Parts: sequence; C-alpha cells; structure tokens
Amino acid sequence: MHAARLETSPRLKSVMAALWDGEWHSTMELAMRTGGCAIHSDIAELRANGIEIESRYEGVSANGRRVYAYRAALPQGTTCD
Repeated sequence: MHAARLETSPRLKSVMAALWDGEWHSTMELAMRTGGCAIHSDIAELRANGIEIESRYEGVSANGRRVYAYRAALPQGTTCD
C-alpha cells in the first residue's frame, strides 16, 4: 500500500482532526464528518504515518453490517482543548 503523507493530504488531515478529540467515532460518523468514503483505508494510512489509532468492534447495525469505532491514542496527559 502506498500511504499518503499526513503533512500534504487534506483527506488525512480531515480524518485526523475528527479523531483528535480522543473520543470514539464510528466509521459512518467519520465518513459523514469528513466526506470520506473509505475510512478504513484512511485509518490504515494514518497508521502508516506513525499515528496510533485505537479501534474497537461495536457490534452489528440494524442492516447487518459490522460497526467499528476509532479514536486517536493520545499521549498520557495530553488534552484536546
């Protein structure tokens, strides 16, 4: 996989900005907030750029799709204010 560079990618910057609050965000929420259509790929690219992203399985949606959530793993003592 060829990952875009966070420093030069508006797409990755948008996803990172949404994750930076340290809260959990579903794939659908991130897609709606950023206009992205392949959030899982954006997460993989952020990880390839050295950003630690936590993920967790949320369950199954009403339409039978698996739901995942993501958040940036902020360094100890970091605040998003």
